[in-house]
Amino acid sequence: MKLVIINYGAGNIKSIQFAFKRLGVDAILSDDRDEIIKADKVIFPGVGEASSAMKKLKESGLDAVIPNLKQPVLGICLGMQLMCRSTEEGNTKGLEIFDVDVNRFSNAVKVPQMGWNSIQDLKSDLFKGISENAYMYLVHSYYAEDTSETIATSFYEKKYATALQKDNFYGVQFHPEKSGKVGEKILENFLKLDIKS
Repeated sequence: MKLVIINYGAGNIKSIQFAFKRLGVDAILSDDRDEIIKADKVIFPGVGEASSAMKKLKESGLDAVIPNLKQPVLGICLGMQLMCRSTEEGNTKGLEIFDVDVNRFSNAVKVPQMGWNSIQDLKSDLFKGISENAYMYLVHSYYAEDTSETIATSFYEKKYATALQKDNFYGVQFHPEKSGKVGEKILENFLKLDIKS
């Protein structure tokens, strides 16, 4: 299996690579369009600030490549948020894969939300074998609104989408690579997803 992690300078790359290595898969780090397009599975990571990350995607032309990928794609944290319509962070237009906006938590709660939170309302094969209320590790100040494309929710100030799916595109707000055995199982499930033709 050829697994590519998109390299655009905004990533928690090493921990993701190590997580897949534990599952027996060597993930390739690449910003090469052809290599990304030809991959069996693609990871779209992201840590940092949305507007500067989107600027890097545009500079490399990857903003045009990612929405047209046909294989399973998994956006993690900022990667998931950039797959949405827009984010309040830097007033940034996203890749518009998911039909939902990303907003900031209010100052009524501690921001960022940092640490472990439970996930509920699990749908999709991505969560096969995962129990309701399993705990995942999160670090974020912005959240995707609950939507028809939501496949898991969490609660922090309000119920929000902690995972999204549309066709071959999946996104998770949490960090599966930092979420122990449960996160590892989600990554394993992603590797087993059927490749779309």
